[in-house]
Amino acid sequence: MSENSENYSLFEDVCLAVDNAAAHMDIHPGLLDQIKACNAIFKFSFPIRNDDGTYEVLKGYRIQHSHHKLPVKGGIRFSSYVNEEEVKGLAALMTYKCALVNIPFGGAKGGVSIDPKKYNANQLERITRRYTSELIKKNFIGPAIDVPAPDYGTGAREMSWIVDTFEAFNPNVINAKGCVTGKPLSQHGIDGRTEATGLGVFFGIREAVSVKEDMDSLGLTVGLKGKRVIVQGFGNVGYHSAKYMSEAGALIVGVAEYNGGIYDEKGLDVEALKSYQVANKGFEGFASGQFVQNGNSLLTYPCDILIPAALENQITKDNAHDIKAKIIGEAANGPVTQEADQILLGRNVMVIPDMYLNAGGVTVSYFEWLKNLSRVSFGKLEKRYDMKKYDALLESIENATGDHFTQDQKDLIVKGASERDLVISGLEETMVTAYHEMNRTRKEKSIQSLRTAGFILALERIAVSYMDLGIFP
Repeated sequence: MSENSENYSLFEDVCLAVDNAAAHMDIHPGLLDQIKACNAIFKFSFPIRNDDGTYEVLKGYRIQHSHHKLPVKGGIRFSSYVNEEEVKGLAALMTYKCALVNIPFGGAKGGVSIDPKKYNANQLERITRRYTSELIKKNFIGPAIDVPAPDYGTGAREMSWIVDTFEAFNPNVINAKGCVTGKPLSQHGIDGRTEATGLGVFFGIREAVSVKEDMDSLGLTVGLKGKRVIVQGFGNVGYHSAKYMSEAGALIVGVAEYNGGIYDEKGLDVEALKSYQVANKGFEGFASGQFVQNGNSLLTYPCDILIPAALENQITKDNAHDIKAKIIGEAANGPVTQEADQILLGRNVMVIPDMYLNAGGVTVSYFEWLKNLSRVSFGKLEKRYDMKKYDALLESIENATGDHFTQDQKDLIVKGASERDLVISGLEETMVTAYHEMNRTRKEKSIQSLRTAGFILALERIAVSYMDLGIFP
């Protein structure tokens, strides 16, 4: 959360978006109240002993927004801006996100209110393991109950600590590896999870710019080639979003970070920029482009597509009028406030909502969870069989025609699908299908906002779950 947003409530913003969608639906008021409410809130304090012998008392949260489907799913973030309202809002977004892309999870979120940069690896391990033990004590984690994942300030390392702690407390749970996703491959993670959210962002924007009718209304050409793109946030999601957009022919003209940005209207080399950032902890001094001291000012620089991939509450009523992009792809959670959203819609700016666009992470997390429950890697059983089948097919074609395939052609055709191939294929199918369902709903309801259309679809699916349980008429 940005520092100037003390009175901002992401949860209230999400509820407002739900109400906007419900206005276009015939939904029971009591059912709507149930859908919006957080089902379970766990907030707690725990001590951490520092290396110098001093102690700190830290605040932790795990909020389960919706139990309409179990387990619930959502990341754990380590950030000094973590608070109850933020976690409630992020948990609610997870509920609607999963429903929109048809992933059978309820929504949840968690976090610890710390700045992870101020702690060493040993301290972070103690914090993560203690946080996990608190969740275990209250039954707020488990492969059939609540399955966390990485989020801002956490990654595969923290997830490996979580699964190890859970297994230590639950030695008889055969599916214990499924208690958390985003794990390293060595801990039964899944190939493709690291880049999943950024790749999902790419798939989503690619689909949006493929619809000629929509691009005509924005004054843009169809396709990504030549589109000028600015990315805010160059961590895992921002980097992979920029990488795949660039490979598809888009021009990455700007990248913003908390300690400055870089802008070059001729286009930036994404790989070279990432390498420089890792080595120098920032962009200042990079060989090409103009260094911009205030990275967030890049949000208002000229471009066709703006991808905020950092934190929430970045585009507000204060800067929405200055946005020059025609398309905003919300790679982060809640980067555009509801007030800003209305301003942008009034200016004919297409906002591709976070609840859809950053669903790549939870989609591939779902695949990882399924892998953990089945305890077998995707492709392991059928890969060799498929290779032999295709090899025999090619041999039959060669015998029948008298022609011969080159070795490169054979390698391409005969290759069996790896786990990564299957994961990316499943992710692409999910993102492509969900976008066109959302866009079709937008047009059928004669509304301008993709966000509202996305919430309508999500609400319809969640409502069916409750009604099938006989709880509501």
